[in-house]
Amino acid sequence: MNIKLLAIGKTDNKNLQSLLDEYIKRLNFYVKFDLEIIPDIKNVKNLSEAQQKEKEGELILSKITPTDQLILLDENGKEFSSVGFSDFLQKKMNAGIKTLAFVIGGPYGFSEAVYKAAQGKVSLSQMTFSHQMVRLFVIEQIYRGFTILRNEPYHHQ
Repeated sequence: MNIKLLAIGKTDNKNLQSLLDEYIKRLNFYVKFDLEIIPDIKNVKNLSEAQQKEKEGELILSKITPTDQLILLDENGKEFSSVGFSDFLQKKMNAGIKTLAFVIGGPYGFSEAVYKAAQGKVSLSQMTFSHQMVRLFVIEQIYRGFTILRNEPYHHQ
């Protein structure tokens, strides 16, 4: 199985980018992983919230293939413990999914078209995090999930 994370907008913070790079390197030991950045929409001040979500949605859906399983990172999604999330990953691998695609939406969330295309929603927390921090948290949790599945000492219970 391959895993990709789609996110809107680049990471400006060099320290955060360094951490992202570190966890991506670690994660690629277990699974083929790609972080794909979708450029920010230009001239957003001239767009309504709905128009911005629509344009971002078109860009997100253009990056998804018919064989990808689309999982949205959404505040109304299912919350997992780290062990529960590792079980979620294992079930996806057992199902023979070719590519599991996690998506972090823009500041206003997802368009209706993206919600319709999704096969699931996951919430990291009821708290609000910056979109740049969410990238790190998601990648770290995927990495943690694989270390749990391999009974490695990264995660302590």
